[in-house]
Amino acid sequence: MADVETKEAVYVTDQLIADDIDAYLVQHEHKTMLRFITCGSVDDGKSTLIGRLLYDSKMIFEDQLDALTADSKKVGTQGQDIDFALLVDGLAAEREQGITIDVAYRFFNTEKRKFIVADCPGHEQYTRNMVTGASTADLAVILIDARKGVLVQTRRHSYLCHLIGIKNIVLAVNKMDLVDYDEVVFDAIVKDYTEFASSIGIESFTALPISGFKGDNITTKSENTPWYKGPTLIEHLETVEVLSSVDADKPFRMPVQWVNRPNLDFRGFSGLIATGGVKPGDKIRVLPSGKTSTITRVVTFDGDLDEAVAGQSVTVCFEDEIDCSRGSVISVADNPPQTADQFESTVVWLADEALIPGRAYWLKLGTQTVSATVQEPKYTVNVNTMEHMAAKTLELNAIGVAELTTDKQIVFEPYADNRTLGGFVLIDKMTNATVAAGMLNFSLRRSQNVHWQAIDIDRKQHASLKNQKPAVLWFTGLSGSGKSTIANLVEKKLHRMNRHTFLLDGDNVRHGLNKDLGFTEADRIENIRRVGEVAKLMTDAGLIVITAFISPFQADREMVRAMLPDGEFIEVFIDTPLKVAEARDVKGLYKKARAGELKNFTGIDSPYEAPRNPEVRVDTTVISPEEAANLIVDTLLGDI
Repeated sequence: MADVETKEAVYVTDQLIADDIDAYLVQHEHKTMLRFITCGSVDDGKSTLIGRLLYDSKMIFEDQLDALTADSKKVGTQGQDIDFALLVDGLAAEREQGITIDVAYRFFNTEKRKFIVADCPGHEQYTRNMVTGASTADLAVILIDARKGVLVQTRRHSYLCHLIGIKNIVLAVNKMDLVDYDEVVFDAIVKDYTEFASSIGIESFTALPISGFKGDNITTKSENTPWYKGPTLIEHLETVEVLSSVDADKPFRMPVQWVNRPNLDFRGFSGLIATGGVKPGDKIRVLPSGKTSTITRVVTFDGDLDEAVAGQSVTVCFEDEIDCSRGSVISVADNPPQTADQFESTVVWLADEALIPGRAYWLKLGTQTVSATVQEPKYTVNVNTMEHMAAKTLELNAIGVAELTTDKQIVFEPYADNRTLGGFVLIDKMTNATVAAGMLNFSLRRSQNVHWQAIDIDRKQHASLKNQKPAVLWFTGLSGSGKSTIANLVEKKLHRMNRHTFLLDGDNVRHGLNKDLGFTEADRIENIRRVGEVAKLMTDAGLIVITAFISPFQADREMVRAMLPDGEFIEVFIDTPLKVAEARDVKGLYKKARAGELKNFTGIDSPYEAPRNPEVRVDTTVISPEEAANLIVDTLLGDI
């Protein structure tokens, strides 16, 4: 009998525990999520504050606390007391130097809300890391050391937070314990920051006197600041409005991530809803095609929904079979976003190598990926004085305003209205490194006033009349490699075969079309871009175009390749060693370059990036120009 009672008691206990777990999970599932960052100058106490939040919210296990206590004694900065910063500063270099280098993300929750916090580095050289952390944040906690007041990095980070569109700013005046909790000190800092914030457009912020180390006004009101009547930090974080709730009131926008086609009977379009909401029966428009339809289902892994809102990932089904793929944007039918290919943008440069105006980069905006070029900046912003400075390029951590052009129209909204459709990153085509983050401010008027004119006689008909397939033979190689000689021989051979050709030579083009360009890296890129556009027009006329340009940069040759249909760009690498080309020195250019009389000369003080996989490689140390011309013609006619 006792065994039965014991089993029943155990069963009841297990059932209560299970019920408690289920209740906890339901409660946890329906909590809102706030993403916020901590930023400011070096040693303002950002990592310590986050460590204190984790500690006070009971998000540290006993073994973690024991390890933290031991680490605090060994590498901490608080004597025998717990150094909460060590909970966040995970890199060895961070612990050794007592600084934050990379963005550290931590999760914690309270009874009212879940939080993801990003601890951003304070050093200027790591500003790009700070931008990464701020890009998805709803709120920014900007810390100020009460002993130091508003510093340069305080201004920089505040400006970046405002630029990125963070509306909720908390000014946390930290280390109040080191100034004896002096209200006068606090008020003076708030006054200084108010003047600065107003000058950059920050309309409001919440100021708190805190001590991350002592815990004052973090989770409970501090007796040390009886003069402060506002909320604690955690109270403010629990009640502030999150970005998703604001986005839910905007028109429906959903970038398509992928077409969901598990079987022949189902076709849906999956993505994360950026703004607004959607439900079956809604009229929608797919951009950039402009086709319209009606939503029939809103599908999730757990079943169909009556309605979905911003922040939810769903699959939607259409009533009609219309063109929609990754990169398309589904919107409400009567209030769609814009499409354009030319913009004014604000760019934060994140790479060690400076921006090269005119160079093609990959631009990723939402789920759209296109090729884009950035023009010479209109100006850069001095974040210390807010002064607009003239600039030819953008260096690491620079913030500038510049015109940006994409190779095809993209769906967008100004960043101030929609982060998802207004925020972008630029990616180097050669290294795949992210080199910049940016915001689209507005489309340029000319992009809306200039429309593509339909022409009845197209490139196929032009080519058919000439009885040939258009192509571009793109000769590249060092000066003196023999490009012009071989290109000329190739054209003569094709002419004798009744092929319609045109030869674009580097020197000849610089006497006319490109006579305004020099030999800087930016000018070289523009030179190739213009030649590429001319070559494309000539292929539209059905011609076989032969070009002879050094074209030293791989990215620029790939830019031209991308302008043409597949198979029409034939890269011919005239592979002549520098010593051989310099020994020929037909024009005496190498001699001038060696004497310092000719700057930016390829192979001497400007690099040449050899083709990786050219369609034709000609080694002029092995074969004659005549043999090379025969090889190229055979390859061309074999391809077309």
